[in-house]
Amino acid sequence: MKTKLNSSIKFILFAAVYLSGTAFNIQNNNSPEAFTPKKNDAFKKGEVLTYRLHYGAIDAGTATLEVTQDEREFGGRPTYHVVGIGKSTGAFDWFFKVRDRYESYIDQEALVPMAFIRRVNEGGYIINQNYVYNHYKKQVISEGKVFDVPKDIDDVQDMISAFYYARCIDFSKAKAGNIYTVNSFVDNEIFPLKIKYIGKETISTSLGKFKCILFRPVIQKGRIFKDEEDLNVWISDDANRIPIRAQANILVGSVKMDLKDYKGIAHPMAKLD
Repeated sequence: MKTKLNSSIKFILFAAVYLSGTAFNIQNNNSPEAFTPKKNDAFKKGEVLTYRLHYGAIDAGTATLEVTQDEREFGGRPTYHVVGIGKSTGAFDWFFKVRDRYESYIDQEALVPMAFIRRVNEGGYIINQNYVYNHYKKQVISEGKVFDVPKDIDDVQDMISAFYYARCIDFSKAKAGNIYTVNSFVDNEIFPLKIKYIGKETISTSLGKFKCILFRPVIQKGRIFKDEEDLNVWISDDANRIPIRAQANILVGSVKMDLKDYKGIAHPMAKLD
């Protein structure tokens, strides 16, 4: 049960709720030709998003994503420094303790990661990862090993930067059934996250009612999920594109993540009350 629950929580939060890291020195070898400017009107420094995670009726944990005020540059290129922290709480903490922290340094102009740090402790299962991205050579360096990114893949992301990159995608002309792909480097391999545009909905939360866009990540049923439509994500239908809720029906119950608090956002929220 713990294995299935752990995997489902990772999927539902993807790049945004287990985060950690420590600072380390990086020599950046990227060339300006490797970066294609991307428009970012969705987030800015100082944004903090806080989520509450539920497993069934149990409050299972909290997660925070912050775009810090850090001014660090890589190869003379300014970055967004994003820190995410996730931890289990209450009764859930008694039998499956989670203490995770990730960091991502994202190029401000091209919205691609320059470095990624992962510190995971989930029920005693520990992962420590440091990734350095060389977008000019299409390589990711991890613990002295070099991994090649396929030449037909541009803008490869990490688990955290993918979340912010996806928020900047233009969905103004999206139609039901359209599928968008965000390629990320996860656990030393390329993971193509595919999300399907479903439509628009208004949902009620503890913070009030929000106008949202509903997306459905393309998943494989069987190991965690009963059905291909068992994972849904509601994004604010405004220029912020903030996840308001994510909900999954899994083989051992249901998992839900709700926005609990937000501050420092770039635009007013699509809130109805």
